[in-house]
Amino acid sequence: MKRIILLSVVVMFQGALLAGDSPRPNLVAHEWGTFTSFQGGDGALLSWKPLETSKLPGFVYDWTKPGLGRQRFMLTKDGITSLQRMETPVVYFYSDKEQKVDLEVKFPQGQITEWYPQAREVGPSIIPPSPALAETDALLRRVGAPPSVSLVSLLGNKPVAQSLIHWTGIDVLPPTRRAKATELLPMDRSGSHYFAARETDSACLGLDSLSRTNAPVEYEKFLFYRGIGSFATPLTVTMKANDSLTVTNTGKETLRHLFVLKVKNQTGHFIHLDELPAGQEKMVPITEADLPLPKLADKLCGEMAEALVARGLYPREAKAMVNTWKDSWFAEEGVRVLYVLPREWTDRTLPMEIKPAPKELVRVMVGRAEVLTPETEGQLTRLITRADDGDTQAMKQLKTRLEGLGRFAEPALFRAMDAAKAPQESRAGLMALLTTPQPKRTENGIAAKEVGAR
Repeated sequence: MKRIILLSVVVMFQGALLAGDSPRPNLVAHEWGTFTSFQGGDGALLSWKPLETSKLPGFVYDWTKPGLGRQRFMLTKDGITSLQRMETPVVYFYSDKEQKVDLEVKFPQGQITEWYPQAREVGPSIIPPSPALAETDALLRRVGAPPSVSLVSLLGNKPVAQSLIHWTGIDVLPPTRRAKATELLPMDRSGSHYFAARETDSACLGLDSLSRTNAPVEYEKFLFYRGIGSFATPLTVTMKANDSLTVTNTGKETLRHLFVLKVKNQTGHFIHLDELPAGQEKMVPITEADLPLPKLADKLCGEMAEALVARGLYPREAKAMVNTWKDSWFAEEGVRVLYVLPREWTDRTLPMEIKPAPKELVRVMVGRAEVLTPETEGQLTRLITRADDGDTQAMKQLKTRLEGLGRFAEPALFRAMDAAKAPQESRAGLMALLTTPQPKRTENGIAAKEVGAR
């Protein structure tokens, strides 16, 4: 029995060595995702609750159900605030033959919050050591095995100190197995954003669920993860007036494909800047909204998809990304800037390692800066002052304005209360306005009725 255990461990380690790290000529990996922030007109980043509107399928893992014996903890929607929401990075693979791949992404300035399929390591996390594995390792020590030969280490049954996600043994399936594997993809009535990402020609992936209670293999068209963090992206947006804004590149690399978008009263307008060099700023006029939202959506989404393809994504990947997020670009009224983050910034913020290395790795992240305009902040401040003086009509109007701000209503209200110097005894009543349900959406996700104006 002892010899069998030792032989199995040796074979596993030899297999890892034989896999090698040399690039595979027929393996391609593509990734896209979004970083969203909310800021005041002065450019200051505002803390907000990024998990508040997260809508994902029930099979997606998070820290309320992390699996693999990991200690659960509650990243509650009401209790977690951050400056950035890393939304829906997905990694696609393409290969003409079946092969095994490992992928690790580190997030040193943030925390991974959701993922699928199950990953061998997600951290930081606490995993109580398995008594069975610990006993086997003790047996290995007694028969003279070196400390480097450890089932606890090999099988990942150990605490993870770093912020990272690590998938091992990803089975990249060939095109001949795609149709059958597609039938095994998990489905759910929720999380429409999630499913749009499947509309590509990427390979189906199969991963060991690492669980005796789940299906033995979990299938998906991509690797999915999300996270939160408190750091700045390399674009600052300032608005001293309501008819223009200034975009400033505070980073080391050129920013490309900046879209300045305004949505108001079911109409909108956007301006496309090709690039913004490092260290430079540019004033952009805010044109009055003049296109109906459906036409605006078609025009902006078409140009955004072209920009994503220009940065290396395949056309169907770019379309999947746009279809994932197009409703949220138009759901809340106001001003926002969408832009493509430099690949160098992505590699520093989310270092990725794939073994064996693919012949091509494309990573395209889109920054999204939501702006609390001076007009909106002024409206909220005035309504708070009137409501504090007992004006019930102002309280109703304030409630309506907050509904129009969607998931950014709370930080906007906090900032306006500070500007209005609202007394502490009034703030609880004002905060109660945030419990109002969000506006209804049409089938394509665009708000059926937007209220108020920024």
